[in-house]
Amino acid sequence: MKDTLRAALPGGTVCFTGMLSDNWTIDGFYPMDWLPNGVRLMAYSGEAADLPAPVLQDFLDAVAGGEAAIPLGRVYRLDQIVQAHRDMEAGAVNGKGVVLT
Repeated sequence: MKDTLRAALPGGTVCFTGMLSDNWTIDGFYPMDWLPNGVRLMAYSGEAADLPAPVLQDFLDAVAGGEAAIPLGRVYRLDQIVQAHRDMEAGAVNGKGVVLT
């Protein structure tokens, strides 16, 4: 995680979006000490219940009706993960990058 945080460029944003455990702290993890100057750290701690079902359904209906679009940039296979990361860093995905497993 230290290397990942240090990879962010000044002016960039690192967003912490979740944990895969029930622990909210990680021993020896000090993100503020590792972020480069000029990089923002944000967090989201909401749950699925924070998005009301009618709001989600309205969005899904808009996507289905062609009124809203999810910009799909490129789809990669898992064995293309290195290229996916290179493309992301280069700003060459132009939409949502998806990696299939």
